Parts: sequence; C-alpha cells; structure tokens
Amino acid sequence: MTTPIRNRIKGHRRVRAGDLVPHEFNFRLHPDQQKAALQAMYQEVGFARSLLAYELPDGRLKLIDGHLRRDLDPDMEVDVEILDVNDDEARALLLSIDPLAALAETQEQLHQRLREVTPTSSPELEAAWRAAAEACLTAPAAPREGAATLGRAQFLILLTCRDDRHQVELLTRFHGEGLDCRALVG
Repeated sequence: MTTPIRNRIKGHRRVRAGDLVPHEFNFRLHPDQQKAALQAMYQEVGFARSLLAYELPDGRLKLIDGHLRRDLDPDMEVDVEILDVNDDEARALLLSIDPLAALAETQEQLHQRLREVTPTSSPELEAAWRAAAEACLTAPAAPREGAATLGRAQFLILLTCRDDRHQVELLTRFHGEGLDCRALVG
C-alpha cells in the first residue's frame, strides 16, 4: 500500500518582497545575466510565478524559492505560496527544487520549435534562451545500459572562461567542430 502524498500548501498571500526573510542556506547565486533576463521577462510578460516560503513562529515568511525575485525589487508586491513545513523540510526543499528541475531531459526539436515560434525583442531573454539551449546540447548523455566505461582512458581539458557568455561562445564553437564538450560551473 502506498503512502498518500501530503499537500503541504497552506495558502497564498500577497506581500511586499522586501518583507520576506531570505533563507540563510540559499546556496544559489544570481549573476547579472540572470537578473537582466528576469527584468526583461517582467517587461515582456509580467510577474507570473509565486515565490515559495514558510511561516516563522513570529508570523514572518521565510523564503525557500524566489530570492532573486525578492531582491530585484524589494518594494514590489508579490504573491507567495506558503507551505506548512518545518525548518528541516524547508532545507530539504532548498536542496531539491532546482536540482529536480535540472534532471528533466530536453526534447531538442520541440525546444528549437518553441524558440522559433516565440519571438522576443529582448537581447537579455534571447541570451538566456540561447544559453539554456547550449546547456541542453552540452549536457552529458546518460551512459547506455551495459556500456563499458571502466578501464577506458579519458583525456580531458578544462578551460576557464571569462564569464557565462564566453562559456556559451566556446561551447557553441567546439560543438560545431564536432567535439564532445559540456558546461561546468565551479
């Protein structure tokens, strides 16, 4: 017998972004390119995704997801999805939300078609979409079941890039030359 999945969503509330308490274990950094892309998305589409938080004993809301949106405009009124979780569960969500999304696989042809039918006048969004497409192309392929990998020598080169744009530029060039390469962030 399977255990039923608990619904931990307690409610939604509209609050001033700057009043949300950032989580001390938020390990994500938000580079300028990401900030610019979010600002461009706000201009083209608007605010379209709630932040995720849980309630502290004093009634304040502590963020789990949405730190960049909080910091981008602290005076903006934002919708917050409030969870009924404790500190341990909140930390587990911090470690899980982005990595779980990153485990999704990309249907390259459908992704390319989506980009073709979704125009943008924003160079920041175009750069973000291009970087995402490059990341899909350079993500390491899952090893085939039964593929022999032990005992096979691999010769690797690690290049240090000036920034994320330089990384995308090099990945595009190397991929175009037929080289097996992938992006790493250190």
